[in-house]
Amino acid sequence: MCTHLSRGRVLVSSLCGLLMAGMLMAVGLLAPRGFTSGQSPRGSVNDTPKLGAFAALPDTPAAWGDVTPPGPAASHLVVSWDSKAAAAYLDQRTTGWTRGGAIDHGTFCISCHTALPYALARSALRADLGERAPSPTERQLLDSVTKRVRLWKDVQPFLSGPTESRGTESVMNALILVTYDAPTGVLSDDAQQALDTMWERQLKTGEKAGAWPWFSLGNEPCEAQDSEYWGATLAAAAIGSATREYQTAPEIQENLKLLRGYLLRVEHEQSLLNRLSLLWAASKLPGLLSPDERGAIVSEALTRQHPDGGWSASSLIAPTWRRHDGTPQETKSDGYGTGVVSFILEQAGVSRTRNELKAALSWLARNQNRATGAWPAYSLNKQRDPASDVGKFMSDAATAYSVLALTGNESNGTGSLP
Repeated sequence: MCTHLSRGRVLVSSLCGLLMAGMLMAVGLLAPRGFTSGQSPRGSVNDTPKLGAFAALPDTPAAWGDVTPPGPAASHLVVSWDSKAAAAYLDQRTTGWTRGGAIDHGTFCISCHTALPYALARSALRADLGERAPSPTERQLLDSVTKRVRLWKDVQPFLSGPTESRGTESVMNALILVTYDAPTGVLSDDAQQALDTMWERQLKTGEKAGAWPWFSLGNEPCEAQDSEYWGATLAAAAIGSATREYQTAPEIQENLKLLRGYLLRVEHEQSLLNRLSLLWAASKLPGLLSPDERGAIVSEALTRQHPDGGWSASSLIAPTWRRHDGTPQETKSDGYGTGVVSFILEQAGVSRTRNELKAALSWLARNQNRATGAWPAYSLNKQRDPASDVGKFMSDAATAYSVLALTGNESNGTGSLP
């Protein structure tokens, strides 16, 4: 392996890297940058792994261009990741959740940790797997969401505390259905109804006007005291994913004004994780953030990147947050932190040619568990057995966001960042 131990040896390392790359290309193990052998730069679904398209450049000043290196050196080659195994893990975990989270009318809870990330990510694997339609598990999830939207007044809330439960569900239902409609360019009747219900649950007065009542079960990252802000960013992402005609409809402008006002009014109080979710929403909803405001969030995220190219989930939440059992937070890079940040930076228009993003994608490709298809992640609330069902909740979300990052979903945002 070619490494450089000091700046004085950068040139030698770069030459070694180029010679190694040339040798690998000669024997067909490394495709030219931007291509894999016979397929797009995504995970291999064959038994024989292929090298992905994220082969990193040597860590030289010229390679960085006008970007100041934050620390992670992209000096390694990136092997492929297994999209087939990732899909199998996501399908298996979500199928299990549909049974464990069953409520009434043959429906189930759309969990923040498992089902929602699954709904956002699973379709991104369809091309790699040669699928022409939603998988059976996706279909089951969509049928449940659709039924709950149609029978809104008849179905039971997810949990006790119907106000918070209904507010949370209304946002997630809308985001899921609009996301699945987005490729068609048409807003279905069910998605329209879900959006109408979402607006009905929006708070119209008080200091939280513009937000939605949200679960606050004392658990990061989705059910904590500050999670209602995250929920509001999901609502903004849902609107941004809808048709332009819907976004500009006169009947929702007052609701949108309340939502924008809330998101901007309390942004300075939010964790980096919440602000990243705001950045994701802003990549979809025009005018939500200015270019300078988007750039500030990107810059803050890059300062938290670890030397190995990843992020830890614990570095993204409020620094005052403590685990309930008193154990220290896990601080090493994990799939949740790295997957979320990488995906959102891509959506925000950060170029994949930036070494920071190359290093992050490299970390993801190297750290998939090839036996299970999942990415590692750790509870922010207590020390858990990673093999237990609840111990896998964060890995469920981590795997979904890692898939979104690695499949290279193109930004549909408003502008780009260097």
